[in-house]
Amino acid sequence: MIGLLARKIGMTQVFDDNGNLVPVTVLKVEPNVVVAKKTQEKHGYTAILVGVQDVKPQRVSKPYAGQFPENITPKKILKEFRDFEKDVAVGDSLGAELLSECRYVDVTGISKGKGFQGVVKRWGFGGGRASHGSKFHREPGSTGQCTSPGHSFKNIKMPGRMGREKVTVLNLKVVKVDVENQVIMVRGAVPGGNKGTVVVRAAVKK
Repeated sequence: MIGLLARKIGMTQVFDDNGNLVPVTVLKVEPNVVVAKKTQEKHGYTAILVGVQDVKPQRVSKPYAGQFPENITPKKILKEFRDFEKDVAVGDSLGAELLSECRYVDVTGISKGKGFQGVVKRWGFGGGRASHGSKFHREPGSTGQCTSPGHSFKNIKMPGRMGREKVTVLNLKVVKVDVENQVIMVRGAVPGGNKGTVVVRAAVKK
């Protein structure tokens, strides 16, 4: 499996070879520096650890800075990719060219937070009538029984905080890979807001 860390720039639209207008999300690939390698003999599995966005050494704790080799500046965001298919060494910088041969990718990010929401918006409840005489509009309704068992069961769909969860969108088509500008364009939307960091992997189910 191969993958990269990228930053979501926003959405736009481009024309394909047939003249059709295609909505795309623009992902900017910053230098993905290989910080460490995990081996089967030492760690029990094979993987690489990549990092993006430099941080001043005086801004991080000594235990955090200790995982970086001396010739690598500490990174703000780290991500481990297991069973990496490319042969890389510690200190190498990975870019958009890594995914130039992929036709489809899976994108993982943190969805936008919506705050505390009711059951109609959070779970899609139908609600009651909107007429004048009704006293049941957007309430959740019954959440359990009476004397037996005398309490609500776990996992009942109720109001609460919505969004800001880890979301993966599968099989997004790669429209364009601009190696010169380190930009990847994928068809459709990806989770999270603009300037957020996402993980772009080669599609697993394609």
